[in-house]
Amino acid sequence: MRNLICAVALIVLVGGTAVAQPKGGDKAGAPPKTKVYDFSGDTIEGDLIKPEGSTVDARDFAKHSSLITIRKHFIPEIIKSAEDL
Repeated sequence: MRNLICAVALIVLVGGTAVAQPKGGDKAGAPPKTKVYDFSGDTIEGDLIKPEGSTVDARDFAKHSSLITIRKHFIPEIIKSAEDL
């Protein structure tokens, strides 16, 4: 039993550690690759598109009565079920 606990503790402690890769990727001395995108020559022309028509206001929520009803004969039923035990 003691050997089993030691083995589980060893697996948890050693198995949970991870070894990170070097910062440069697979090659230890190579700098990481970077991409540069140049959008300086691109000109974007266009108009602002807005919706046409009038705005619609939202309606108020409807007022409903509560769906929970209070039972008046509930306490006598509890007492009756306790007497049956």
